[in-house]
Order: sequence, then C-alpha cells, then structure tokens
Amino acid sequence: MTSDQFAANRANDAPPVGDFRGFTRYFRHDVVSGLLVFLIALPLCLGISIASGYPPIAGIFTAILGALITTFISNSELTIKGPAAGMIVIVLGCIEQFGGDGMAGGWTAADASAYRAALAVGVAAAVLQIGFGFFRAGILGEFFPGAAVHGMLAAIGVIIISKQIPVALGVQAKGEPLELLREIPALVAQANPAIAVIGVVSLLIMFLWPLVKQRYSWCKPIPAPLIVICVSVMLAAAFDLMHGHSYTFMGREFPLGEQHLVAMPGRPLGMFDEVTTPDFSALREIKAWKWVLMFFIIGSLESLLSAKAVDLLDPWKRKTNLDRDVVAVGVANLAASLVGGLPMISEIVRSRANIDNGARTRFADFWHGVFLLACVALIPMALHRIPLAALAAMLIYTGSRLAHPSEFIHAWHVGREQLVVFATTLVAVLATDLLIGIAIGIAVKLAIHLFNGVPASSLLKPYLELEERPDGTCVIAAHQSAVFSNWIPFRREIEHLGLVQRRNVVVDLSRTKLVDHSVMDKLAEMQRDFLREGLRLDVTGLDAHVQLSQHELATRKIGLARMRRLTVLVPEAMGDDLVQLFVQEGAGAYTIEDVRGGLGDPHAGDSGIADLVRVEAVMPQPACDRLVDRLRQEFLPHRPLAAFVESIDVLRDYRTLLAPTTAAAATEIPGLERGASSSTAGAAPR
Repeated sequence: MTSDQFAANRANDAPPVGDFRGFTRYFRHDVVSGLLVFLIALPLCLGISIASGYPPIAGIFTAILGALITTFISNSELTIKGPAAGMIVIVLGCIEQFGGDGMAGGWTAADASAYRAALAVGVAAAVLQIGFGFFRAGILGEFFPGAAVHGMLAAIGVIIISKQIPVALGVQAKGEPLELLREIPALVAQANPAIAVIGVVSLLIMFLWPLVKQRYSWCKPIPAPLIVICVSVMLAAAFDLMHGHSYTFMGREFPLGEQHLVAMPGRPLGMFDEVTTPDFSALREIKAWKWVLMFFIIGSLESLLSAKAVDLLDPWKRKTNLDRDVVAVGVANLAASLVGGLPMISEIVRSRANIDNGARTRFADFWHGVFLLACVALIPMALHRIPLAALAAMLIYTGSRLAHPSEFIHAWHVGREQLVVFATTLVAVLATDLLIGIAIGIAVKLAIHLFNGVPASSLLKPYLELEERPDGTCVIAAHQSAVFSNWIPFRREIEHLGLVQRRNVVVDLSRTKLVDHSVMDKLAEMQRDFLREGLRLDVTGLDAHVQLSQHELATRKIGLARMRRLTVLVPEAMGDDLVQLFVQEGAGAYTIEDVRGGLGDPHAGDSGIADLVRVEAVMPQPACDRLVDRLRQEFLPHRPLAAFVESIDVLRDYRTLLAPTTAAAATEIPGLERGASSSTAGAAPR
C-alpha cells in the first residue's frame, strides 16, 4: 500500500489521530466495539487483580480510570488500557515482599497492609512514568532486544500458569514456579472435584472456542471469556457455591462455599466503599524502590511494545506518539493507585479484539470503561457469582499464549543466537526475578556480539558518517556495528534527518561488521514510518553480509558472502552493449577479455572460430537473476551468446569491489506493505 493509499483510507474511513469529532461520527462503531471489549475485559480484570494479590474490584478501578483518562491524553486510537497478565508477577511479588499473600488464605490485616504499600509503590512508579514521558522516554522501548523481551514474557507465562493451576483445582499451594509445576500431580490428587470441573471445563472452552468460531461464522462476535462466564456461573449454581456446605467424594470430604467465588461489594454503588488509599510510609523502606523500578520499567516497556504492535494492526496505519502515551498511562496509573487500583498498560489482547470488532477511534476504549463502571456500580452481586476457578482458567490460557512452543520455534527461525538469548532470559527470570533475568539476557546478547567480532567501543556508541547528495538525499554510513545497544542514537539521527527535516535517507551498512536482528527489525519499522510520510528510507550495503539464518530479518555478519559469478561470451561487436547491460544491473566490478572461440551450434555443424569478448562479474543472486533474464529476453532471441553461472563464496569490501551504480543495489527490508518499494541508488564509493 502506497502513502497515497494510506492517506485516502484515512480520509475516507477514519478521522486523523487526535480528532475528537470521532466521538459522534463513529459513535455506533465505537459503542458496539466498547461493549464487546467490556465483555472480555470484565472477567480478565477480576482474574488479574485476584492473581496479583489485590482485591477483585481493584482491576475494575484500573480499567475504568484508564478508559476515562487516557482517552483524552494519549493519541493512541485503538489501544485498550487496563490491567495486564504480564504485570501479575511483579505486583504479586511486591505484595509478598511486604508480607501479604493476597486472597490465597483469606483477606487479612497483613494483606491489607501489603496492598496499601503496593499502592504507594504504584504512585511512585506512575510519577516516574509521567516524568520520563515528558523527557521522551518513549524511546525506552527501542533499547531492549526482542529475544530478551519475549523470553521475559514467556517466563511470566510460566509463572502465571504455575500460580493459577492450584486455584483452578480448588486447592491452596505456595512455592516457586518450578516447584509448583513439579507438584502438579500431587495437586491434581488433592483437587476439589467440583471446583476442578469448573476449572477444567472453563479451560477447555478457552482452547476450543477459537476452533468453533472458525467453523461457525455466527460465533465470531462472541468472545470465549463470555462463554466461560456463562457456563461457569451455571456450574457454580449447580454446585450451590453461594451457600457454605461440604460433600463427600470417593471417601473424602470437600468444602464448598463463597470462598470459591469473586468477592464483590454487596450493594449498588458499594464500589465506593472499596476505595483504598496508599500507605506512603512504605516508600521509606529500601526494598520498596526495587519494586518502583520494576513497576516503572516493565510496565512502561510492555505498554510501549503493545502500543507499537497495535499501530501495525491499525487498518488506517495511524501512528501513536509513544512519549505522549507514556504520560497518559502514567497519569492514569497515578489516579488508579491513589484509589486502590492495579498498574495498567496498553493491553494487546483487548486492543486486538477492539480492532477486530470494528472500532474506529479512541472512544471505543472510553465506552468499554463506561460499561465497566455501570456494571460494577449497579449489579455487583452478579459478579459475585463468578467462580475463581473460571478466572484462573482464563489466566492459564493467557499464560500458555505467552509461553507457547511457537515462541521457541520463532526464535530458532530468526537465528540460533536469538534462541540462546530467549531461553537464557526465560530460565534466568524463573531462577531470579524479572529485572535480573532480563539483565542476564541482555548481557548474553552483548557477549554473543563480542564473539561475532563487534568492537567493544561500538557496543554503546554508533560510529556514523554523514553525506549529502546533490538531490538532497542524506546518506548515513554506519561503521563497526549496528546493534540493539547503539540503536537509540542511530535512530535519532535517522529521524532527525528524515522525519524532522523531511528528506529521503539512505542507510549504508557496508562498513559494519554486524547488523543484528533488532536493528533489522527496527529499520523495517522505520521504512514503514517514512513511507507513511511520503518519504524514502533506503538500506544499502547488506549484500556484503552473511545472514545467520534464513529469516528475512536475521542478523547479518560480514564474512564470506554467497555470490554468483556470471560469465558471458558474445561476438566482439556486442561487447560494449553487454558491458552497458552489466553496469545497468549493478555490476560495479567486472572484467573484459578478448578471446578466440566459437558460439555455433555443434548439432548444426557450425564450428567456426571467431573473435569474442568474455565479460565476467561477481554479484548478488538477485542482480544475477535479473541480468540473466534480460540476456534471455533482449539478447538471446537475436544474437548468439553463451552464459555461465557459478555459486561462489567471496571475502570482499563491498564498496570497492561491488559499488552499486543503480537502483537495484538498495535493499528493501521485508515487512513493508505490498506494492511499496524502497529501492534507490546506493551510496557512491569513496
């Protein structure tokens, strides 16, 4: 899709970013989507809050305030703000650090004290978010390598699964994640059969409902969590969980009662009785500031990554101002923490549902918050009938998505070094905590770069050389390396010359020893940004690098490059035409030799000897394929020639041996919209 098509779509179907007229213009679309997202968000907010060690209504507070506040501050049009499963591990860790265990053993004075301490931590983290947003902290998401982030999220998924399995089975268990996973057979043996039925049925619905929706189109608008709630509430009624009693199964007695249901206010508008204020004295303790950093760093990182992912899914390709979005989330987090709410982020699952349900503007998020407010304020006892086991099943499903085997497969396809970083981060997080775990993952990534020949001096600082062409195009030549750890200043240079000064930019990577996957991925993203603004960002010099895997965005390392050697024999009179064709297709280095030989057809008895010219060049496979096609179409039907192609490995300096001379030399990084082109002339050799 071209930039003109983007503009046309945006003008015809949706308002530009920041246009509040969308409230009335797209009222029907946004209200319908807000209602459907509300049906998904309601049980997830309750489940995430309970799993985090907060009261159930805390998650509802967060989603409501996120919807009502960020709608008018952030310019992110389709993200849904609210509590997220990825924050469970951090928030629960904070609660446990201050002596609480949430509702695992009933709500005690220690739990209430830990809850208020965690709210103070949330306030401090929110202030950091607001401050860093004003100081352009949106760039924070650019530093962390993808493999380490995905490894951290996979570890969070494993932790969520381990913590929620006992809840889904109706038993109480404590311990480290790996310890709980080892205890699964014992937990199953101790399970409360009635509660386990609710948990297992709910889990089956979560996994099987997507398959049902694929087969029956009428099911598509109905979210799986809504089906889980309906079925689990009926099962809870059948087991009479609203009244305390016990039953005997296989000679064992099991208790049932309201302890297996969500605890909610018992009267309309009773939610205001649940407002809780922070205990700021907790911030005097050193241990509190570790959690402030974790709330801030992990929450901001997850929110930024989600907002960027939603921008890619947006049908109108609107661009979120990430700094402004961090400020919006920080302000909403501040408000939520002051009244007893969980930390919030831009949540990817609900945002994807928002897009799929036809939302047009940010007011879909607003309406989802309004529906949540009406539900919890007016019919709280209806929520009290939801079984905890059903909410646990939803979280187990969410955890399985974070730690899905496909994540390991994807990391392997991108490159073996990516799998090493991914797996190391996952194990380190499980063995230590999130901050230490992701730090270990980053350290492993840096060690791999050093092993691959990246100079230590360029790990944190990019070495850039600037050149301006007569047509106004800026060439940024990178030296030594282009890796995740020196990407932020590299990106700022590209943004300043291109998106700020409104000029086309060429990034020349021919003098780098390594270009890692993170930079390849982010360059592809920036090419989309330039295209959206009607500009060009071209990447040259990658033909001299070897991909470390077959993935289109794999790490590139300088070394022996797999090239094609093309040799062509033609009559002497055709030599100049052939050389011109070679130059047009990017063969900056070639050889010409006068020879004597024959080009006749031996089967026709033509064995005459004539004066010939042999032209030989070494070039990348795409250029060689184009040149052979042109020889076949333009020369072969009318003139005699012979062509030979060999695959060879070449150690060379890209600039001096194969300096590009045509548009064919630039690299279009995969990931651009179909039909878009980023090819242009490469940088002239110096």
